[in-house]
Amino acid sequence: MPLMRRVGRPGLIGMAARTAVVAGTATAVSGGVARHQQRKAEEEYQEQYAAQQAQAEQLAAQQAATQQASPPPPSSAAPGGETDLVAKLQQLAALKDQGILSDAEFAAAKAKLIG
Repeated sequence: MPLMRRVGRPGLIGMAARTAVVAGTATAVSGGVARHQQRKAEEEYQEQYAAQQAQAEQLAAQQAATQQASPPPPSSAAPGGETDLVAKLQQLAALKDQGILSDAEFAAAKAKLIG
């Protein structure tokens, strides 16, 4: 007796195969989209980080230029000089809190102000 082939809708195995192909394609496409989004986010982060570093370097250069231009304070600092030091330390702390200065940069700038 010859085998008869069904014409029309696919059988159970055909439906399972079709579902597997569709699911595999969807997974591949979503993985590609996720990789693209992650790469784009990484590039934006790198750009922001570079901008923050440039801003921090610019601020450090300005502070260095200001310190070089002004004469060193007298050894017996007046009470007004201490408030100026506190204000500068608060400004450095604010820059660190904003993420412009790293911990190491903050410590170096603080040591430079105090010592």
